[in-house]
Amino acid sequence: MLKIIYTGVSQLAQVLDSASVHIIMSLTRMINRLRGSVHWKQGFECLGASGTHAHSKRLQHTSTHATSCNYQLLHDCLELNYCGLVMHFDYVWLRDHCRSASCYNSKTNQRNLDTASIELNIRPSKSRVDEDYLFLTWPDGHVTRYKLAWLAQNSYEGQKRSSVQPRILWNENIYTNAKVPSASWDKFMSCDEELKNFLNNFLLYGIAFVEGVPATLEATERASQRVSLIRETMYGRMWNFTSDFSRGDTAYTKLALDRHTDTSYFQEPCGIQVFHCLRHEGTGGRTLLVDGFHAADRVFQQTPENFELLSRVPIKHEYIENLSEHCNHMIGIGPVLNVYPWNNEVYMIRYNNYDRSVINTVPHDVVQRWYAAHRQLTTELRRPENELWVKLKPGKVLFIDNWRVLHGRESFTGLRQLCGCYLTRDDVVNTARSLGLQA
Repeated sequence: MLKIIYTGVSQLAQVLDSASVHIIMSLTRMINRLRGSVHWKQGFECLGASGTHAHSKRLQHTSTHATSCNYQLLHDCLELNYCGLVMHFDYVWLRDHCRSASCYNSKTNQRNLDTASIELNIRPSKSRVDEDYLFLTWPDGHVTRYKLAWLAQNSYEGQKRSSVQPRILWNENIYTNAKVPSASWDKFMSCDEELKNFLNNFLLYGIAFVEGVPATLEATERASQRVSLIRETMYGRMWNFTSDFSRGDTAYTKLALDRHTDTSYFQEPCGIQVFHCLRHEGTGGRTLLVDGFHAADRVFQQTPENFELLSRVPIKHEYIENLSEHCNHMIGIGPVLNVYPWNNEVYMIRYNNYDRSVINTVPHDVVQRWYAAHRQLTTELRRPENELWVKLKPGKVLFIDNWRVLHGRESFTGLRQLCGCYLTRDDVVNTARSLGLQA
């Protein structure tokens, strides 16, 4: 079954669609007619009126309007129940996130307020709520207005139950049946809507293709720059190579390559990789693609403790090159799985058995468990049903999310010329967001 992980506060969005709001309004009007008014537990009481804090008292308030909302001013935080989601907001956090003109520059989207000036034991002196907003008055008289939907979207509880980026986890069957279209070179270069569709597919699946590209390094560079800034590395800005072993890397041979992510030996691995086969006069050489997030999710579902171990234990990856024209020594350190701690969403996989260095960052009592967890992930990555094989050819440019999709190749014969580059991930998602996509 197609597995789609939606981002944003999706459950709230479902609650707040127009049909649901209409139902809520109708029910509320009916209740109000029956009861005459909405019951207020202790009404709109104000904190601090007596000059002291009643730490043991909970003041609960309920909106009289259609949207379901009530809140309590607790000793150490504000508890908000909005559309069925119970959230907690620290008072310093609330003051720090005031969006009034004196505290926040809406033109530059930057904070004016000096966070260090906020008293760490601050509490609001007054509060009220209406249909859409929560209002807090602070001890100095400053009034902050918060949109209830904004609080829900930016609450820890809301973030915990949602994912950061929309994605479709896939194996060979899922991706093939999805029939994801490739972008057309001419439209890709001239039409923002074509670029947007391309980036949407790239964000969902971690791979995307552009077809009809002239089989030159220059055209490949232009296609790459349409998406993002090119990241120059020790391999150069644009690389153009054959199997001449001109660099100290197995990629510069005719040998088969097992699935892996590139530049795992960078402290920040390259975000996107671009491949374009300019010519191949021989046999073999198909490209292997595997969704690392799908494999990681399988581990999480089957053995959560192995997932946790792979996301916690730092591992070294190393690249040592000693050739007459090239001398490099790179070391990258990080866990195999990088996750957002609030929701366990994987945002990067660092998997390269070729470049994994000596394991000396793991205590002996953890080593065996780490190897078992790594073996489980490897087993998932190597399942035949998870392998997508693609034959690259002149004119077909492949973009790979190097933080998600592992790539490899089968061995080949004859002359095979490949060009490509790395792209900065931040600028790829920046392009996507500027086109209205969630990334």
